[in-house]
Amino acid sequence: MRLPFTCGAMLAKFGCALALGASLIGCSVVKLAYNNLPEVGYWWLDSYVDFNGAQSLRVKEQLAQLLERHRRKELPRLLALVEKAERLAVADVTPAQVCAASDELRDSLLATAVDAAGPGAELALGLGDAQLQHIEGKYAKNNADYASDWLERSVDDQHRKRYDTFLERSEDFYGTLDEGQRKLLRQMADRSIFDPRRVDAERRQRQRESLDILRRFANSGARPSEVQAALVAYARRIAQPPPGPWREHQQALLQESCGNIARLHNATRPAQREQAARRLQAYAQDIRDLIAVH
Repeated sequence: MRLPFTCGAMLAKFGCALALGASLIGCSVVKLAYNNLPEVGYWWLDSYVDFNGAQSLRVKEQLAQLLERHRRKELPRLLALVEKAERLAVADVTPAQVCAASDELRDSLLATAVDAAGPGAELALGLGDAQLQHIEGKYAKNNADYASDWLERSVDDQHRKRYDTFLERSEDFYGTLDEGQRKLLRQMADRSIFDPRRVDAERRQRQRESLDILRRFANSGARPSEVQAALVAYARRIAQPPPGPWREHQQALLQESCGNIARLHNATRPAQREQAARRLQAYAQDIRDLIAVH
């Protein structure tokens, strides 16, 4: 499932490098991607920061340590979640059951981001002006890409893009959908309250917040614990926004997503549910294999 909780801003990247490993539980390259995450995560982070030589060595070391902590602490939680989903897959589900799983996954992602706040604080304290400008430029590129993908499309094109995404994910899980199931997906896309302009505004606000934190602490001589506390607070604001319009919209989107997932699942045939259960069973075995790595 796709959560409103996202990792778009620079300071969340440390945590999201590990959270990415969790999200890959839904992909066919689980073990390969997870075990190579320190290297992949490094290049991803470097595209934002442009590390110098000393930073590169330290970041790679920290990502490897984060991965091992994630393997010990979070993979067992994810295994339990996938095993529960496997048991539920053969029967009808309720939106509340879907949202409960969503909450568990969000909590795991947040725990990973909090764990990454220590290494993130060390990095933030050592950033130079050129690197801050590099981060700002990367954000600008991301915003231009988002505008091209969403804001420059007509509403009909936005709905079509959402439908295509829903269809690809659903058929990867259940197999080929029939005409009625596809019609249901199209209705979900057309009726969704998803508003890319609101998402864009929130993304930009997160970017501004992260740059403000980075500029405040870069080469400041602040205590690492002070920076770490700021990063943890930032991660928590992303996971659980303060009361206001964005939080209300986020919660509405989550409820919509839970309802849509339940409706589609309850419209599937027994053979499709059995395929979903087998896919979840394979994911669970992948996680067991990952946990067993020493």
